This record gives sequence, structure tokens and C-alpha cells, in this order.
Amino acid sequence: MGEVLVRAANKDDVDRMTQLDAICFSSPWSHASFESELTTNPLAWYLIAETPEGKMVGYAGLWAIEDEGHITNVAVHPDYRRKHLGSILVEQLIETTRGEGLKKYTLEVRVTNQAAISLYEKFGFREAGIRKGYYEDNNEDAMIMWTEEA
Repeated sequence: MGEVLVRAANKDDVDRMTQLDAICFSSPWSHASFESELTTNPLAWYLIAETPEGKMVGYAGLWAIEDEGHITNVAVHPDYRRKHLGSILVEQLIETTRGEGLKKYTLEVRVTNQAAISLYEKFGFREAGIRKGYYEDNNEDAMIMWTEEA
């Protein structure tokens, strides 16, 4: 993979995050949701990955609640998948928030998304349950994953 810069997201990234989300997910977040995350949600932490030319190729975010981090999204542009960018984003998100006192992390992932499940398992996440019909687009179940060793 070529050089990619990872940095904290800011309100100027909302449009590109919305566009990337629409490319990556069947039920993308709205522009208003990203805008709220980056401007008014005090619990939100987001990182973006971009090329030196300024193309956004990934992002990851979480909500910091007490000493727990709830990973909300990890998105990698299809052209940049299988190049460890997801791992880089998750690792930096955890490292950054560990320094802010977070001790354990949770997330939901589609039960059929084996690539994402494998990624999270590399960081010590383990299945902790199932949310039936969690995803509205196709009623797919979500696997709940937790880690305290990330």
C-alpha cells in the first residue's frame, strides 16, 4: 500500500465520510449523522485515512462511554481493502483512546462479514452474543464482540 496518513477527523471531513460510507455499506449513515458525530457528540472519536493527494480511503470511529469504547464504524474504500488499512485504523483508534482511559471495547458486526470478524479477532475481540435482526437493510443478525486486551 502506498503512503496513507491517519489523522483525527474534523467537520471538514463530513462530506467525504458520507460519500465513503455510501460506497462501503448497504445502509450508510446520513450526512447529518456524520455532522452530528463530528460537531456535537462529545463521546465521539473518529480517525480518517487519506492519501497524500487528499483522497479519503478509510475512517474509523467510536463512542467513549466511561471506560468503554463502542466502535461505531470502520470503513475502507474497496480499492484499499486487503492492504491492512482496517488494522491500522483500529489499532490507532484503540491506541489513541487507551491514552484517554478506555479499558475495554465493544462493537457489532454482521455475522456474515468474516473479513471484519477476523480483523477484530486480531485485536482480541471475542463473540459475546448475537443481536437478532440488527441490520435494517436485510434483517441480518449482528455479532456482539468485546475485548479488554486490545
